[in-house]
Amino acid sequence: MLRLFVVFIYLLYGVKTDPGETCPAFTTLSFGSALIGTDLKVKLLLYTRQNLNCAEELNSTASKYLNVTKKTTFIIHGYRPTGSTPVWIPDLIHLLLSVEDLNVILVDWNRGATTLNYSNASKNGKKVAEILKKLIDGMLVGGASLDFLHMIGVSLGAHIAGFVGEMFKGALGRITGLDPAGPLYRGKPPSERLDPTDARFVDVIHSDTDGLGYAEALGHVDFYPNGGTDQPGCPLTVFSGLQYFKCDHQRSVLLFMSSLKQSCNITAYPCDSYRNYRNGKCTSCETFWPMPCPMPGYYAHKWRSYLTQQNHPVMSMFFDTADKEPFCIYHYFVDIITWNKDTRRGTFSIVLADETGKKAESKVNPEAAAFQRYNQITLLIGFDQDFENVERISLTFSTGSVIGPKFKLRVLQMRFRSLTNPERPQLCRYDLILIENTKKTFKPIPCWSRS
Repeated sequence: MLRLFVVFIYLLYGVKTDPGETCPAFTTLSFGSALIGTDLKVKLLLYTRQNLNCAEELNSTASKYLNVTKKTTFIIHGYRPTGSTPVWIPDLIHLLLSVEDLNVILVDWNRGATTLNYSNASKNGKKVAEILKKLIDGMLVGGASLDFLHMIGVSLGAHIAGFVGEMFKGALGRITGLDPAGPLYRGKPPSERLDPTDARFVDVIHSDTDGLGYAEALGHVDFYPNGGTDQPGCPLTVFSGLQYFKCDHQRSVLLFMSSLKQSCNITAYPCDSYRNYRNGKCTSCETFWPMPCPMPGYYAHKWRSYLTQQNHPVMSMFFDTADKEPFCIYHYFVDIITWNKDTRRGTFSIVLADETGKKAESKVNPEAAAFQRYNQITLLIGFDQDFENVERISLTFSTGSVIGPKFKLRVLQMRFRSLTNPERPQLCRYDLILIENTKKTFKPIPCWSRS
């Protein structure tokens, strides 16, 4: 019976140790700890492919599992107002080790981050950085290379990573900032926050720039999903409770984790504003480098040599996502030529269907466009699914008016061009009359050749 119980515990927790051995775990605190505040205490928990399910606590570089000649990735969490363990930590550790054989060191500074006084947690950041420098110094003595070190910092953790990088005069290989904290850091000089000089390559995902995050560029490349503010699927009102405050902020972490799964290749595009990106004005990287546009997340380092050139400007990159994993959005250019005598201003809702009847709805639409006679308008439309063969297209045109007559939009030509898969044939429809707020479904045909 005892043996069965031990097997059950093994299966439940995945602990590859003797029954009497315990595994060091992330410090879990209560809201009561936040009320009284916590003094800083840092635990460094090492995970490798050899001890994937049972961390080794590092007190020095003397370790059973640490191989300093391998790449080492540090995970640094942020402010913890309730003391709970970040729910994403186990998945991020497992995903990192699933794609690469490396050392993953979880920097547990929950004692010090758990407090209702955010300012106190922020002040602990440089103290955490000093502890990490001491560990890294020991790793260097053992043969480690600074260029093989990667720090993933979340919120306050992003700035802590920056402080470590500054201590090593920017020689760290990479720092990834996941929605770096904005409060108390906005307007600070580079020495007091994350900045591009803190590592050889600094990439940042901004997902809550109008709330808990930092709006301005902080890296060699800064990614702004959905413009960096409101994320699809996140609550829009405070009545949703704690999720209202943390959902947008946490989305940066989920997007980074999704990039490790490679369910789809999300592409980001350089642009001077999200509005111009959404209006289809920024959909190429050909003027910057001889390869496709960067992918945000783990594999952004593939563009490191281009993005860190001395004469290369800091890059702000934009992309759209769906409201849930895998967050993929598939884009089409939709070129429209109308022949109404009077200008019609409005928006389109579009549904694609394949031969099985499966449908993909437009999730990302540009602002209302002004349709003028014989003037081509190009819209960038995002869909939540990708179809190799589009059998039917449904359109709904709207001016946003709720009273008065329904307007008609006379379409001379409509052409669909896949941005995600530009090699696919272009699809067209000619001579189409749309009645406002009335769905029109048709079968597209191959576009006429211009030759």
